[in-house]
Amino acid sequence: IASGMKYLSDMGYVHRDLAARNILINSNLVCKVSDFGLSRVLEDDPEAAYTTRGGKIPIRWTSPEAIAYRKFTSASDAWSYGIVLWEVMSYGERPYWEMSNQDVIKAVDEGYRLPPPMDCPAALYQLMLDCWQKDRNNRPKFEQIVSILD
Repeated sequence: IASGMKYLSDMGYVHRDLAARNILINSNLVCKVSDFGLSRVLEDDPEAAYTTRGGKIPIRWTSPEAIAYRKFTSASDAWSYGIVLWEVMSYGERPYWEMSNQDVIKAVDEGYRLPPPMDCPAALYQLMLDCWQKDRNNRPKFEQIVSILD
């Protein structure tokens, strides 16, 4: 998943809907990132952002700045990647369980982060926390994520 997202990021795309539900897995356990309905091409500038005016946002997977300002970047995809990693390690639990979207927004804004899934290695949970840094400039790039996981 990280390699696929590194490729998209390198090609100048922002996915905007990275979630376990959008990962296809074949019989050899090869994962493919799918559902590009919300994806957009960014300008040549690596710091470019895509700003949207309306439409639904998958709150539980979306970074605080993307929710607040509708500003999507590779860094907001990295936040979503942290949620996907949490989904995988928790065997498909729903992020933030039964919390309402408004409660999720408020809790995350106040610094709440999902707890480590049961039996999750500390290094993987640290990667999740790194992906969930409030300041998007402090989140790892997909190149770094791939390197950490290799």
